[in-house]
Amino acid sequence: MASTITEYILAKAAGSKKVDPGENIWVSADVLLTHDVCGPGTIGVFEREFGKTARVWDKDKVVIIPDHYIYTADEKSHRNIDTLRQFVKEQGLKWFYDPGTNSYKGVCHLALPQEGHVRPGEVIFGTDSHTCSHGALGAFATGIGNTDAGFIMGTGKLLIKVPPTMRFRIDGELPAGVMAKDIILRIIGDIGVDGANYCAMEFTGSAIKSLNIDERMTICNMAIEAGAKNGIIEPDEMTLKYVASRTQKPLFPVYGDKDAKVLKEMTYKASDLVPCVAEPHLPSKYAPASERSDVKIDRAYIGSCTGGKITDFITAARILRGQKVKVDTYLVPATVEIAEALITEEIDGKSLVSIFAEAGCLDIAPPSCAACLGGPVDTFGHAHGSEVIISTTNRNFIGRMGSKKASIFLASPATVAASAIKGQITDPREFLS
Repeated sequence: MASTITEYILAKAAGSKKVDPGENIWVSADVLLTHDVCGPGTIGVFEREFGKTARVWDKDKVVIIPDHYIYTADEKSHRNIDTLRQFVKEQGLKWFYDPGTNSYKGVCHLALPQEGHVRPGEVIFGTDSHTCSHGALGAFATGIGNTDAGFIMGTGKLLIKVPPTMRFRIDGELPAGVMAKDIILRIIGDIGVDGANYCAMEFTGSAIKSLNIDERMTICNMAIEAGAKNGIIEPDEMTLKYVASRTQKPLFPVYGDKDAKVLKEMTYKASDLVPCVAEPHLPSKYAPASERSDVKIDRAYIGSCTGGKITDFITAARILRGQKVKVDTYLVPATVEIAEALITEEIDGKSLVSIFAEAGCLDIAPPSCAACLGGPVDTFGHAHGSEVIISTTNRNFIGRMGSKKASIFLASPATVAASAIKGQITDPREFLS
């Protein structure tokens, strides 16, 4: 009987020929990811349940990437990282990307694939809801809590329910100014923040296949904003080339059957998509950017796992070149690799950093999650009052960027850059003529 890609991956991880939606199965983990916010809690669960002298199930499969509260004077944040360092030392773990050292990488959702830990057909669990990003490379990837992570740390397995699949097909050529963020915000706007509860959101169609890996990760990252268990895109030649350039391990990609039964299928014409925003305080509050031009902004923010990739900065720079921003514009590369690329990447002979500087953007922050999750009060980009912010981040909940009084509009890097120039929400197509 036909199966979806998610079902095939889970069947393989469970040692079964086939699994069905709703079935409870034990699956083996290929990667367990944690970071500085949830890592100490995961370690606490592991040591409580398995003992202080217990060893992790597989030292090669535990990956710890501190990234959330890094550049701060906050003592509690430092204590969390110290806890990770001590655990890594005791366990002899190989994959620890330590802040303050040359091994530090930045945001876990981009550092994990950059460092070759994400491979198609594998199962990735992470103590962060946006772990679903890695479905962009054809993996089953999902966020879990500290208790489940502590159990995996000791056993390498987890009992999960097989999710039904919702398929989203986007066909055609994307219009100028439309990015992956506009695709996923439109979908979430249509189905709501609970529209895919405990489902696999599978993205397919010619428009999806035309996207580069950066853009695919943006789409899968925000599957959780519709309540999904995971987001996934079948691997293709682009996927395999990207992964093979990052790891020497053998690849075993998995593919779904075209005639596999799905819970629901929704089809979009790429030509119908437009630059958009999600209004405060939910990612589902969709509105075309052109219809919100009366909204004045106090701040523009380009960064995070959905807006701090090199594709995002190149797109923003193309709009900002030769322009001046009217509001404080924050730039936060997601990883060290991306921060370095801002210096080497050029548009018509000018580096991205120089384009941003000439446009009047603030100094580029060191790579981290920065203000995406709020963080300590000295976090770069932290909102302190009733600012109206347009941001490339993935959530606009109350208090998400630091202040409960702030209003956050989510948008693509193109829309954020255009809005920064005019000081109000702006359709980026105004600058693409």
